[in-house]
Amino acid sequence: MCVPGPDQHDCPVSLRTKRLPAALILLSAIPVIAGAARVSTLAAPVTADNARFVAAPVPIVLHIVGATVFCLLGALQFSPGLRRRSWHRISGRITLPCGLVAAVSGLWMTVGYPDPPGDGILLAAFRLLFGSLMAAALVLGYLAIRRRDFRAHRIWIIRGYAIGIAAGTQVVVTVPWVVLFGEPTGTARALLLGSAWVINLAVAEWAGRRTPGRRPAQRRGSTPDGASTVDGRPDARVGAAERSTTPGTALVRWGDGDSARPGDV
Repeated sequence: MCVPGPDQHDCPVSLRTKRLPAALILLSAIPVIAGAARVSTLAAPVTADNARFVAAPVPIVLHIVGATVFCLLGALQFSPGLRRRSWHRISGRITLPCGLVAAVSGLWMTVGYPDPPGDGILLAAFRLLFGSLMAAALVLGYLAIRRRDFRAHRIWIIRGYAIGIAAGTQVVVTVPWVVLFGEPTGTARALLLGSAWVINLAVAEWAGRRTPGRRPAQRRGSTPDGASTVDGRPDARVGAAERSTTPGTALVRWGDGDSARPGDV
């Protein structure tokens, strides 16, 4: 699988990459629909299921709205046709804050709401752990792009997105258990939901590490005697060019590296 980087030319457009956004949106569909239904119950008569949400609606509304925008708009970031820099910047300024809202409001609900029947301490611990990891990943992704470290930015954002979209994976891993054994509770429920976060993070690590990214932008300059420098250090490629250049061949910039092309001198 080719996961595009900040530049739309980072990887070739293929049928697989075209299908990826659709697959991510499909994975998000069930929790998004469930979230919309949950919001609609806030105006319904108070029951045992919605009492905690009616009593404190702000965190649940923030969580559902933030998670919906984060999952759906984030999925479009994997579309090669929408990887233009202007689109990436604009959508990123919306997607990332929504992800942070979803993560922080999820932590808020875990701490502030009473545990529903079937949940327990282990599931609450998982929610606190992965919610904190999601928020940290998004913040680190933001800091990485501020210093123009595109590779680190992509890896951290993919991690954060993987955690955020895990609600869809939780449905996938829970349905077989429900069919075979009935509704899970207690430890079984916690382990099933926790496994979805682990699965998504494992896929994120594979995808982020497998696809090469753009390296951090380098600051070029020169010393008082005219020698070239990169990030304040001597440019090693200058010495390499002096050693390897032969008559009729010159080293020229070609993408992210150097290549020799005969006849350029």
